[in-house]
Amino acid sequence: IPPIVVNCVILGRAEAFAARNPVHLAAADGLGIGLGFTLSLALIGAIREVLGQGTFLGHGVFGPGFEPFAFLAQAPGAFVALGVLLFVMNAYDRFRSRMRA
Repeated sequence: IPPIVVNCVILGRAEAFAARNPVHLAAADGLGIGLGFTLSLALIGAIREVLGQGTFLGHGVFGPGFEPFAFLAQAPGAFVALGVLLFVMNAYDRFRSRMRA
């Protein structure tokens, strides 16, 4: 995901929140949202590196017989990784809500 898109999402949301809230809440919200986006992009990048290259931080993760998913290492692979991550999160939320009921 190009950094310019991430910047626009973060800044647009921060502006919308800051327009209706005091400075200290807007600063805390900005910090939380920024850290959340950073962690989510790092997770997507890690998934893409592990499955698309078979490495993590330059070290091999799987054995020599591993055939990497080259598609994940390309630009559209970020959207696939994001979709899978969102699917897992939604499935987990549904599972938790059923366990509570």
